[in-house]
Amino acid sequence: MMANLSQPRVVITGVGVVSPIGIGNQSFWDSLLNGRSGIDFLRAFPNLDVPSKLAAEVRNFDPLHYIRQKKMLKVMSRDIQLGVSAASLAMVDADLDRGAMDPERLGVEFGSGHISITPDELSEAAAVCADEDHFEFTRWGEDSMGEIAPLWLLKHLPNMPACHVAIEHDARGPNNTITCRDASALLALDEAVRVIQRGSADAMIVGACSSNIHPMDITRMNLYDELSLRKDPKRACRPFDMDRDGTIVGEGSACFVIERFEHAVARGANIYAEILSVAGGCDGSGEANRASGRGIVRAVQSALRKAQIDPRDIGHINAHGKSTIEDDWVEAKAYHEALGCAAETIPVTALKSYFGSFDAGGGAVELAGTVLALRHGILPMTLNYETPDPNCRVNVIHTEPFRLKSHIAMSINRTDVGQSAATILRAM
Repeated sequence: MMANLSQPRVVITGVGVVSPIGIGNQSFWDSLLNGRSGIDFLRAFPNLDVPSKLAAEVRNFDPLHYIRQKKMLKVMSRDIQLGVSAASLAMVDADLDRGAMDPERLGVEFGSGHISITPDELSEAAAVCADEDHFEFTRWGEDSMGEIAPLWLLKHLPNMPACHVAIEHDARGPNNTITCRDASALLALDEAVRVIQRGSADAMIVGACSSNIHPMDITRMNLYDELSLRKDPKRACRPFDMDRDGTIVGEGSACFVIERFEHAVARGANIYAEILSVAGGCDGSGEANRASGRGIVRAVQSALRKAQIDPRDIGHINAHGKSTIEDDWVEAKAYHEALGCAAETIPVTALKSYFGSFDAGGGAVELAGTVLALRHGILPMTLNYETPDPNCRVNVIHTEPFRLKSHIAMSINRTDVGQSAATILRAM
């Protein structure tokens, strides 16, 4: 069936990726096509005493190559630098130069996560309140505030990626930030589509960014998350595999230019795909809802209903595939409930096997993989899938890339607390 034509059609015309397996679309796609992992031993903090010493880092990244407003770099954390750089790559890919369209009709919708600080950033301020015996909290407001740089907080506010992207590209239209962890990118896409459909913009810059390559993030995730303790980095992240033991920390960003179909055609844009639908869902309260992945079920069924397609029309699923025991079980179970008998036949890939898990930015980079797979008609294989888990009965593509038989794809993400999002795209 065809998508609902009563709403304005929205298409993707630009993609920009800054990831552990490549900066730029070609480098990123080459790594996916050739099965090159971006997971390695942690280098940024080599002496950090934590159980899991593996990470997916973006190497050889210089924001000066991608950001025009270079004076802004001093108030950009690494997360923000990754996001603004990905947006610049997407705008170049979309052939939308600054000033090429009415800035009032260009908006920004960005997903962002927690942006950590390091203790040394506030160490001088803290030292003012301390003496040999104790810490005087009352002196913080009196004496310590003067030791903190006036613009210090701008590096850590989650809405700043969207602000910097808007400044960089003179986007004066609607601007908003979504902070919903792994689901942020798809939820940002959903809102951006609605902005265009209600006539408030002709084009939107959409993306998400995050970096967990930070001593405090890595320490925290080793304490509460399920991270792989394997010694071989290239075999560590194993979505849906029987022998998986956890995910891997990472970092990165991807960004997309989306446009009203008529606007894209009028300017002769190169169209990657049409966004048929985006939908969200939450597990809700109760262990039974969480264990069955009700949020995924609701998101998938809603996306199918909005796109007016049957599960059998889906050519592939880009799964959340976190590579933790419980998360993969829940996800697979949810697919069976949401998709019925098609759940065991639809080709599935899980790109976290290449670059680990990194909050908001991870969902965006995975979506870029979906868009490029549709463009090339090839589905990248899932790395390290060797022994099928009988509790994860999904058709995981492994061993080699898979030639797609359908132009329709679904990309899915889920958070630890059960917020899920799904989008359905069709190649053009």
